[in-house]
Amino acid sequence: MAAPFVAHRALDGATYRLEGDLDLRAPCTSAVEVVAGGRLVEFTSGPATLGDDVAASLGIEAPESELTFQKGTLRIFGSVEREPRSGLVERPSLVVWRGRSHALVTRLYGLGAAEVLGLLRSVRLTESEDGLALRPGPPASSTFTRPATVIKEVPGLGLLELSRRTKEHTAQLPPWKGVAVPSGELFRDTLSDGSPFFVLSSDELWATVVPLASTSVERVPELVGRLALRRTG
Repeated sequence: MAAPFVAHRALDGATYRLEGDLDLRAPCTSAVEVVAGGRLVEFTSGPATLGDDVAASLGIEAPESELTFQKGTLRIFGSVEREPRSGLVERPSLVVWRGRSHALVTRLYGLGAAEVLGLLRSVRLTESEDGLALRPGPPASSTFTRPATVIKEVPGLGLLELSRRTKEHTAQLPPWKGVAVPSGELFRDTLSDGSPFFVLSSDELWATVVPLASTSVERVPELVGRLALRRTG
């Protein structure tokens, strides 16, 4: 049975509400880039199992460190990467924070456990029912580089990527007129490999829609028209 509506919180604190008669039960992930401690760091949040799934995909088992941190559990995993051509070896850390229902993941290079903790103290984590939010804190150099994205698969439609609309997004709008749908204006465009995708633009949000292989591209406007997308924060 399709869920009537869901709300997902992005890592920059924005909340997106999706409502309609499509199946909206799948979880989402959110990603954001932060300048923290003089480094550009990409954080990804998702369900509580996200960190375990990433560790398993990298063939990593037990963490090297585990401690309580910001009302959750912080695990630091060691890993080894070898560049096939040069033979260069790097040992990035997989850093996983797990709360009640959500997890935060990042990979950091060239930092020991104490340095990882120092970097993470420059952001503040808040967990709600709808997801995790990051708030840059001291030092003052901790800032977002751009709005966070929320990525969610909607069965029968495709992969949605939602974010706040910016001036840069406005400059990317196609020169042709789109189709009016309840949540804004929908434009069809083509990726570099020739695959179709869609852009949904409104005053408050920007969304890209990449249809699933099983989705009829011609039905996408109708399917998007059955969704109400809104940014509430």
